[in-house]
Amino acid sequence: MSDQDNEKWRARLSPMQYHVAREKGTERAFTGEYWNCTDDGIYRCICCGTELFSSEQKFDSGCGWPSFTAPVKEEDVAEHSDRTLGMTRTEVTCRNCGAHLGHVFPDGPAPTGLRYCINSASLKLDAK
Repeated sequence: MSDQDNEKWRARLSPMQYHVAREKGTERAFTGEYWNCTDDGIYRCICCGTELFSSEQKFDSGCGWPSFTAPVKEEDVAEHSDRTLGMTRTEVTCRNCGAHLGHVFPDGPAPTGLRYCINSASLKLDAK
C-alpha cells in the first residue's frame, strides 16, 4: 500500500478501524461494538461499504467477536492462509478493497458448519 493510500485510510478511519482493517490487527474480545449486537440489518465493510454479512446469519458463538455462518455473497469475501501467531488459520478479507475482517473457522453451527469470526472495527451496521 502506498503512503498516499495509507493517508487516505487514516483520514477516513478511527485508529482502531485502521489498525484492524488496514494493518490486519484485532480488537480485544468482548470489546467491539457489534459482538453482542442483536439489531437487524446488513454489516458492511468499514472501508468500502460492500455488503458482507447479514444479521440473519449472525449467532452468539461465545468467542467475543461478531460471528456469522456465511457472508451475504461468497464472492465478496476472500480467504487467505494466515500463519501468524504460531498457528495456521484462514484470514477473511473484503474482496473489493482488501480490508482485513477476521478469520473463518470450521466449528460453526449448521447449515454451513462455519464460524466467520469478524472484528467489529471492520464493520458498519446498516440497520433495518
